[in-house]
Amino acid sequence: MSRDVNRGAELQPPFAEFMGMKITHLSRDKITAEIFVREELNNRFGAMHGGAVMALADNLGGTATFANLPEGGRTATIESKTNFFAPIPVGDTAYAECTPLHRGRTTMVWQTRITRNDGRLCALVTQTQIVILPEKG
Repeated sequence: MSRDVNRGAELQPPFAEFMGMKITHLSRDKITAEIFVREELNNRFGAMHGGAVMALADNLGGTATFANLPEGGRTATIESKTNFFAPIPVGDTAYAECTPLHRGRTTMVWQTRITRNDGRLCALVTQTQIVILPEKG
């Protein structure tokens, strides 16, 4: 982990563990992760459920924003858009790379590319995170 990343960004919510997410890189400029697509993530057609794909990207966008917040800051997703291009079969691995499009004072916008073992682009997610600064007091 990069030294300039907000402390605590490496700590993932229980939902990430439930999904089986493994963070493989964490810096202020890029977050990468992977999920082995097990049967519990199946959309009933033998592929990773679209909601699971979106949850992977949402978790990374929140983590990326958190990594860039000042100490005591918070964030929440206020907008997310997903384009799906190809399925990720059960038994394959989803790989995600989240990079910034905009890091502002009140919002941050992140793009997450999700691919599978053969390198094919499966989904592209763009999301906006609100920046909630710590209260002065």
